[in-house]
Amino acid sequence: MNDMTNPDLQNSVQNPARRDFVVKAAAAGGGLALGFNFLAMPSVVLAQGASAGAPELNAWVAIKTDDTVVIRIARSEMGQGTLTGLAQLVAEELDCDWNKVTTEHIFPGQSLARKRIWGDMSTGGSRGIRTSQDYVRRAGAAARMMLLQAAADDWKVPVGEVTVDRGTITHSISGRSTSYGKVAEAAAKLTPPDVKSIKLRDPRQWKIAGRPVKRLDTADKLDGSKIYAVDVKLPGMLCAAIKDCPVFGGKAVSFDQAKIANMPGKPVAYRVNESTVAVVADTWWRAKKALDALPIVWDEGPNAKASQATILAHLTTGLTSNDAFADINDGDVNAAISGAAKKLEAVYTAPFVAHACMEPMNATVRLTAVKAECWVATQNAEASMATLSQTSGLPLSACEVYKLDLGGGFGRRGGNQDFVRQATLIAKQLPPGTPVKMLWSREEDLGHDFYRPIAQAKLSAGLDAQGNLVGLNIRVSGQSINAFANPAAIKDGKDVRQLQGMWKEPGDAQIGYTPPNLRTEYAMRNTHVPVGAWRGVNTNQNGYFLECFMEEAARASGKDSLAFRQAVLQKNPKHLAVLNAAAQKAGWGSPLPAGRHRGIAQFMGYGSYSAAVAEVSVTGGNVKVHRMVLATNCGHAVSIEQIAAQVQGGVAMGMSALLSQSSVANGRIVETNFHTLVLPKMVHMPKVETVIAPTFDFWGGVGEPTICVVIPSILNAIHAATGKPVRSLPLTGGLRLV
Repeated sequence: MNDMTNPDLQNSVQNPARRDFVVKAAAAGGGLALGFNFLAMPSVVLAQGASAGAPELNAWVAIKTDDTVVIRIARSEMGQGTLTGLAQLVAEELDCDWNKVTTEHIFPGQSLARKRIWGDMSTGGSRGIRTSQDYVRRAGAAARMMLLQAAADDWKVPVGEVTVDRGTITHSISGRSTSYGKVAEAAAKLTPPDVKSIKLRDPRQWKIAGRPVKRLDTADKLDGSKIYAVDVKLPGMLCAAIKDCPVFGGKAVSFDQAKIANMPGKPVAYRVNESTVAVVADTWWRAKKALDALPIVWDEGPNAKASQATILAHLTTGLTSNDAFADINDGDVNAAISGAAKKLEAVYTAPFVAHACMEPMNATVRLTAVKAECWVATQNAEASMATLSQTSGLPLSACEVYKLDLGGGFGRRGGNQDFVRQATLIAKQLPPGTPVKMLWSREEDLGHDFYRPIAQAKLSAGLDAQGNLVGLNIRVSGQSINAFANPAAIKDGKDVRQLQGMWKEPGDAQIGYTPPNLRTEYAMRNTHVPVGAWRGVNTNQNGYFLECFMEEAARASGKDSLAFRQAVLQKNPKHLAVLNAAAQKAGWGSPLPAGRHRGIAQFMGYGSYSAAVAEVSVTGGNVKVHRMVLATNCGHAVSIEQIAAQVQGGVAMGMSALLSQSSVANGRIVETNFHTLVLPKMVHMPKVETVIAPTFDFWGGVGEPTICVVIPSILNAIHAATGKPVRSLPLTGGLRLV
């Protein structure tokens, strides 16, 4: 690791013009990707949370005299198990007693004050563990080495004669033993070892990581004691309800404060920005009721003419236009398809989809002339702090963000920090030092999301006389996330992000199929609807497009669905292996109960390989998903039970994408509460079986990859049952989950 210096973040404290850079950098990809040396800082005792009074071995590890090991977590926890997984990695190299491990969150102001010692604090793109595993493991190993050295120094023996097992240090020659807690203070005073010289343990020999352990973020959820951001209460706190123009791009012209002046709670209306109005009162419900009663004049603008039909018509132009770019263009696709013995073509559609987090967007902000504070559920605490600084006008050094566990994230609480910005703008209009908790209603949350992008795709293929795939052309037309959130990432008008899962380059989201002639294209078709990352982002749409079309091609070839895919995956053995693992576990080819049918799919995203087999029956339009078998290879498996849980959660979220959409009428979102947003219920969940097949040679993600194979495997099973492909989502045409 390199010594940590961060001139951009440092300059932003001194130069307000640099704050915009911090915000954009954080939004673009989850924080500022800079190296740092977590051992270079002097040993100190942080007077905070669980580690108060505990000697600090390094930025990640503090140990109390009672042997409690406090592991600091810089990433966010939103139910995916990142907190426990990171703690496992540190504890593995530390070789401590897992039953004595606890954790505490790190806040971005603390990190900045120590020259950003904890590095990237963003949690998204299934990167929480895979991009921090190396330095947190080294932190655990370094702390272990310092503790052993302290014991050896006390006993005046060579450190090579000292061993440790679950936090108990032993010198077998003399029969002496001690614990981590007893030597922690002395160890904290030692010079840290050179992290580059540390040899990390072979993952195949892990004793804590890679094993089932109890999660560290569960107990307070079960007993109701966990405090989420929506629960925050501060002395003198006011509450704000907020309403944005129902049409994206519209404006708030005026509102009549006099109409609510005498309502309970002393409500006061404020303009937040040109399109948003808030009402502040002594309770949120009183603020909301007053906001509902507040006469607001909206200028909805030209976007009020937009509808689902006009948006889809706009996307359809991209399927045949000349403005698309080719990311992969191997061979001569046009000639291969035109000369093929059999040709086929299909168009697929995927709608906007809302995040629908159970905890609506919210933030609590308190401002004074010299301090800005924010209590918030965020996937990127550094981006939250940058937004707080930019909006309040105070330097980063005067800001702090108190990160709480999230009641749902799915990408919504990442780069787009609109909730922090709005709460700060409201707080600026209140007396200094007055805390204000801004909470969105469910209607606001579903009606003003950053939605999963709408997209269409036209796929064309050619088969030879033997049914072999000789040419494949994939044209995606849809909205660009980068065009909305990070235009700098678009180079020469080309946004390869929208072809995620269909990239040629190995490593993160590579296409597995290698027909002799292959072209992947993208035509950008943006709309007035804001879009953003939705758990799995573009792999979900692209996996559905590609794998449903491969099913159509397999059926046109006369070959078995598995065998057809196997033939085109020969050059990518990891794709092939995970496909075979799912098929074997599911009993592909074996007899099924009467009325049941199987569907299969494979895809890659977030550095991991995934495959799924679905067992489905269809009776009179009633679709029942009986069984799902999913296989994943994420390289190194840190927390087996968490991986299985994420796969199971991916099934639920994938099924939600079969049912739900955020459609547009008169420029606004139609589905603005759960009675109109169709979601799967417990009764719809199938039996889920997982095959975790790590190859121990790379670090892949877990939270998002498998969703992209859930959708097409179910749709392909429906195809097998009905004889008809499903080419448009959500499920319509009389099909419904039961």
